[in-house]
Amino acid sequence: MLQRFGPRKFGGMRVIFALMLREMATTYGKSPGGYVWAVLEPVAGIALLTFVFAMALPEPPLGTNFPFFYAGGYLVFMAYLNISNKMMVAVRFSKPLLFYPAVRYSDALFARFVLNAMTELLVILVVMIGIVVIWDLRPGFDVPAMMNAVSMALVLAIGIGTLNCLLVSLFPVWERVWAIANRPLFIISTLFFLFEIVPHPFGDILWFNPLVHVVGQMRIGMYPSYAGEYVSPAYVYGIGLTCFALGLLLLNRYDRDIVNS
Repeated sequence: MLQRFGPRKFGGMRVIFALMLREMATTYGKSPGGYVWAVLEPVAGIALLTFVFAMALPEPPLGTNFPFFYAGGYLVFMAYLNISNKMMVAVRFSKPLLFYPAVRYSDALFARFVLNAMTELLVILVVMIGIVVIWDLRPGFDVPAMMNAVSMALVLAIGIGTLNCLLVSLFPVWERVWAIANRPLFIISTLFFLFEIVPHPFGDILWFNPLVHVVGQMRIGMYPSYAGEYVSPAYVYGIGLTCFALGLLLLNRYDRDIVNS
């Protein structure tokens, strides 16, 4: 039977580290360039947004630099999306190893989270520094506010990812359903516009998208003049932690069904 959460004899940190090394080898070790692509992909996305909107608009919604504006929203959005998607299939990826007494659900989940969170943090740091240096910008960064935005993205990712891991393990078709349901997120998460311009009552509805708050918090940290009064970190943390606790609880409850599937 797949292993439940709880006390065990063997050290969990060593298992998590071994799972991280395994994923690094399978995910990045086999692709040409390895971690370089983790940086090039968001750079290409930001470049595309910059090219499209710079052709249509005289200046971005905030500030004067298009890459800087789009990087803020795009990077935290992709951090959430990449981490949650990786965690969604964590049990399937490590399922053969979960029959060993030393390996548990939590190890597979946390290994994926830690590795991909570290990757996304590195990507955000490299891309933001690159934009500031290349365009010789002098931004008034509020570092604690930006760290809060990244933290919100990570908590939301681990929560949604864990809950989806349960659903995909029990109902494999959920992976396809979730992928389809997620497609509008790129448009409705305020990556290339400000929440304040959305008219009533659509703005009231859009507020319930937690990614709107993540992106808004990032812009608060990037632009000293941006208030972002609609942003509610507590709302995002509440959703993320609730989903995480529910996902862990139900994974523990339905482990027999998962192993027999």
